[in-house]
Amino acid sequence: MIRVVLPTHLRTLARVDYEVELDVAGRPTLGSVLDALEAAYPMLQGTIRDHVTQERRAFIRFFACEEDLSHDAPDTVLPEAVARGSEPVLIVGAMAGG
Repeated sequence: MIRVVLPTHLRTLARVDYEVELDVAGRPTLGSVLDALEAAYPMLQGTIRDHVTQERRAFIRFFACEEDLSHDAPDTVLPEAVARGSEPVLIVGAMAGG
């Protein structure tokens, strides 16, 4: 099971608690986790990445094992701790402003 922590606004939209667990076949990649998340929670489609290009939305960031994965390719294999379920993937709504 892959653990994913969502920001408050996406938890509210998906009607879930702090963390969700997803089944991801094979070695989990950032893209496969996002695919599984959107399949399990279709109301999140288009909120994390663009419908057409599948690129990350501007104010969304991805972290795992204290590493920023926001600019990594979707086929980037996630760290072993994430694959084991001992560490979550964090989806964070970036803050902007002064």
